[in-house]
Amino acid sequence: MAVPLVFFGLFFAYPVAAIVGRGLKSDAGWQFGRIGEVLARPDIGDVLWFTTWQALASTALTLLIALPGAYVFARFEFPGKQLLRALVTVPFVLPTVVVGTAFLALVGRNGLLDEVWGIRLDTTVWAILLAHVFFNYAVVIRTVGGLWAQLDPRQEEAARVLGAGRFAAWRRVTLPALGPAVAAASLMVFLFTFSSFGVVQILGGPAYSTLEVEVYRQTAQLLDLPTAAVLTMVQFAAIGAILGVHAWTVRKRETALRLVDPGRTTHRPRGWAQRTLLGGVLLTVALLIVAPLAVLVERSLDAPGGYGFGFYRALQEVGAGGGTFLVPPLEAIWNSLQYALAATAIALVVGGLAAAALTRRAGRFVRGFDALLMLPLGVSAVTVGFGFLITLDKPPLDLRTSWILVPLAQALVGVPFVVRTMLPVLRAVDGRLREAAAVLGASPLRAWREVDLPMVRRALLIAAGFAFAVSLGEFGATVFIARPDHPTLPVAVARLLGRAGEMNYGQAMALSTILMLVCAVSLLALERLRPDKTSGEF
Repeated sequence: MAVPLVFFGLFFAYPVAAIVGRGLKSDAGWQFGRIGEVLARPDIGDVLWFTTWQALASTALTLLIALPGAYVFARFEFPGKQLLRALVTVPFVLPTVVVGTAFLALVGRNGLLDEVWGIRLDTTVWAILLAHVFFNYAVVIRTVGGLWAQLDPRQEEAARVLGAGRFAAWRRVTLPALGPAVAAASLMVFLFTFSSFGVVQILGGPAYSTLEVEVYRQTAQLLDLPTAAVLTMVQFAAIGAILGVHAWTVRKRETALRLVDPGRTTHRPRGWAQRTLLGGVLLTVALLIVAPLAVLVERSLDAPGGYGFGFYRALQEVGAGGGTFLVPPLEAIWNSLQYALAATAIALVVGGLAAAALTRRAGRFVRGFDALLMLPLGVSAVTVGFGFLITLDKPPLDLRTSWILVPLAQALVGVPFVVRTMLPVLRAVDGRLREAAAVLGASPLRAWREVDLPMVRRALLIAAGFAFAVSLGEFGATVFIARPDHPTLPVAVARLLGRAGEMNYGQAMALSTILMLVCAVSLLALERLRPDKTSGEF
């Protein structure tokens, strides 16, 4: 636990505490009275209410739409399954500003729905909810579907033989086993929607504002650090309460599960009901996932003078974006790949050690540590980015000019995914296997290598894919610390979108398409990795 504690203490708790301190402390001392003043404002009350209910609605809608997809990906074999699994994960790594722009092209003025049916959703909350489902669909598919594929179907079949109906057998056998994974997926979706920024800012406009949007407005536009500090503390309190409830419910359901090779649980769809379910999931993916991505590709090719690669060729010019960049925007691709690989390595080490510690120990301290690991997903990335700038500026932590600063910020978001992906599987490993290995003379390290690692290798690969993906698309903190001569893809896209002109917008769409393709290729390569058949891994 020492390495994760030091990592989060230096690169999360310290920067965030420094920002809060600057907002609430003056020459006369701490000004805690500002907390009541800020929370009593009617506009802040409206922001808190909207943030909460839209996050709950987004989470419920995501589960409703994605759980059938998790079952299909876990239990059915069909042509193009690996490609489709990689495709549904791509939206999750796109910068939220790009997600918002893509949905605006679909549901806004002159969008697809407006042209075909005359329907506009950009003035309603439905655009925000659908964009959140688009963004978080892969979380449920990966987290719940990954465990579902490993559950032994014979347990449910035994319940059917003993007289239980199909639904009763699923409710009493499969659903309790999936409980920790469903809870983990729900938690991640809620945290991302609770702290939604780019999607709400673009699709909501002035009518809707989440805590994250308000923190950004108070900090970057109004320079009101006291209000921003209070809102950050509210985020801490809300996320801490949610994580406490989540930890309590998960502990009530934890059991040792019988995990099997996923190749033994999948089959071709049988009968009209399963074929209809598969068709419905494919239609959902086409409308909800493929359509927004297709808009990005179409707009990146819609260059002046007709369809072509004019916007892509402009990315090679140093003066692209009207002097926005000191280097050709195309270099952002190589920068992002290097940063993401470094961030993935950091996240796997820190997250892997944390997950292992959480499976071996119990008590209030460890439960609090588990909650701490998830806080970066719910705390304002704006706060973290500003915190990096004002805290990591003195020896021995003067990292402002170091390239490692960006991977450190990206790893903060990657670690929770590593922990939440590996933890349900690590906890499902029967502890008696480790005890048997110890009795036979194996050291703790060898017991982990021979017992745990083969069973969680698949989960480790999925965790690495998630960490790499979210690192590629991290924007909130990176935008403040990425150097002008080393921009990342999301930062380059945001800078281009922030400048007027058809050429800038087209180049932003071209970079977004490149980011989408890089992520799709990376995730497809991950899908094709298959451990040996004897390992019985997740």
